[in-house]
Amino acid sequence: MDGIIQLVVFLVLLAIGVFAGRANERRHYRELKEAEDDLRDIVASSERSSVEPDKFSRGTLVVGSVVIAEDYFKRVAAGLKSLVGGNLRSYETLLERGRREAIVRMKQQARRLGATHVVNVRLETASLSEDWSGRRPLFSAEFIAYGTALVRIS
Repeated sequence: MDGIIQLVVFLVLLAIGVFAGRANERRHYRELKEAEDDLRDIVASSERSSVEPDKFSRGTLVVGSVVIAEDYFKRVAAGLKSLVGGNLRSYETLLERGRREAIVRMKQQARRLGATHVVNVRLETASLSEDWSGRRPLFSAEFIAYGTALVRIS
């Protein structure tokens, strides 16, 4: 009987975690969309220079960085999915949110400098998971977006 109670408690907590995680993810996507819409006037390009250089007074390095970690429930879902194979959608959304958030933060820094363009944009990802305890650590990664912000000559 104790085993059934523990299983029920586990399943209830798992369901709560899944629903809370999904709600948090949806909220983050809404916030990202709002920030991206607000920053739409700042053009970001991976090209070395997509504008005429004589129309800009200076170029300044801008960086956006974010660290995103999986939650326990994404780990459980990914573990179950890995039993049968296929795409791990829960991790794909985690990576997408990290990249988008880093670009938003980079553009926010560019806006504070008065820039209208960011050229030579690059994205870097680094895994921060370390196994110090002998257990599999939670997945976490740092996402960095950087480029050259250009301020237009007035």
